Amino acid sequence: MHDMNPVSPLRRLALLATISALCAGLHGTAARAQAVAQPEASGLSPAGLAKIGDWMRAEVAAKKIPGATIMIVRAGKLAYAETVGQRDPAKPDAMKADDIFRIYSMSKPLTSVAAMMLVEEGKLELDAPVAKYIAAFADVKVGVEKGDAGAKTLEIVDAKQPMTVRDLLRHTSGLTYGFFGPGLVKQAYRESGLESGRAIDNAQFAERIAKLPLAYQPGSTWDYSNSTDVLGRVVEVASGQPLGVFLKTRLFEPLGMNDTSFTVPEPERQQRIAEPFAGDGITPGGSLFDPRRPAALESGGGGLMSTAPDYARFLLMLRNGGELDGRRYLQATTLNEMTRDQLGAQVVRTALYLPGAGYGFGLGFAVRTAPAAGKPDSAVGEYFWGGAGGTYMWMDPANDLFVVYMMQSPKQRTPHRAALRELVYGAVTDAKVAAGK
Repeated sequence: MHDMNPVSPLRRLALLATISALCAGLHGTAARAQAVAQPEASGLSPAGLAKIGDWMRAEVAAKKIPGATIMIVRAGKLAYAETVGQRDPAKPDAMKADDIFRIYSMSKPLTSVAAMMLVEEGKLELDAPVAKYIAAFADVKVGVEKGDAGAKTLEIVDAKQPMTVRDLLRHTSGLTYGFFGPGLVKQAYRESGLESGRAIDNAQFAERIAKLPLAYQPGSTWDYSNSTDVLGRVVEVASGQPLGVFLKTRLFEPLGMNDTSFTVPEPERQQRIAEPFAGDGITPGGSLFDPRRPAALESGGGGLMSTAPDYARFLLMLRNGGELDGRRYLQATTLNEMTRDQLGAQVVRTALYLPGAGYGFGLGFAVRTAPAAGKPDSAVGEYFWGGAGGTYMWMDPANDLFVVYMMQSPKQRTPHRAALRELVYGAVTDAKVAAGK
């Protein structure tokens, strides 16, 4: 485990340079220096940043998390990085900057970008029915609960309109998740065994979920769901490639995201997989999935492994308007469409509206639509998402800042996100958060 004492300025610069090299794939000291900025030059307070590291070390010391790593990028340059604790609580090895994490739902932005790349190429229509790509969705039904709380029944009715690709991207498809929350449709999901493993492939998953009733009429309601898993299958059909192959060849390899994948079969890479404390699972008594084992399912909604430097490369591309190192992945207009609110007032939000107050939802990201009240926070236009295993990221264009935070503790994911935001914006000395100006 890392020493609990504050990191020296010399070691901090060495750590920044190391992570910068991992993140940017740069060669040579001149190029490496360009990717790293002193905190003061980036509008960040060294004293404020030190509080982030102190908090991370305190969380490790209190055994709330085994370890964590963070990167803060301002104006396109790495301004702060910290790595604390252990990779695996059952082993003595210290956490490293390039350790590999289950990013769960932070897979969704990657799959969403892949889909929009195909939209730009004319291979995928944003407002086309999902049934155009997966025939099983041509006759989906909606489950409507009838009766009182003591004797509810599920009435199956026709969908009033087709589920579209846009609905998959913005979680208005009518699909849901079965592993949390009440309701007869969710119960049907659980009884189907659909979400119980990774033994079926994406095509089989899509065929099976299409036979289950929808929880809502397509287009009517935001509900966190398996939408992005179905979107992953749409990407496969539209591209003619397995999702993992498309992501690898079109995003991961060109971006230098060499440690991002659905499984980790290589023994040398397996040694770098971060683990939670025993008993810290997504569901009570559950455990996190084992990426060392082969898996047929390539879950576009929650199945990827990645590192902080890898994900920072992806975010740096988004920060640059869809381009990095002379290669364009998305047009800026497409990215603008993805990162604006797509819900409006007409879409109902469920009780568990994960984006939270002041946020809408775009095409793959939650999007801030109103200033935060009463505390320092990001500006209007910020977009974010996190993973159930504890990973988290946000992009704040108005302040030209993004953050990647990697740890493995489902129990601590929510309190850590809130604490981290306050600490980061507490360190920003030139914030433009008042009204997104």
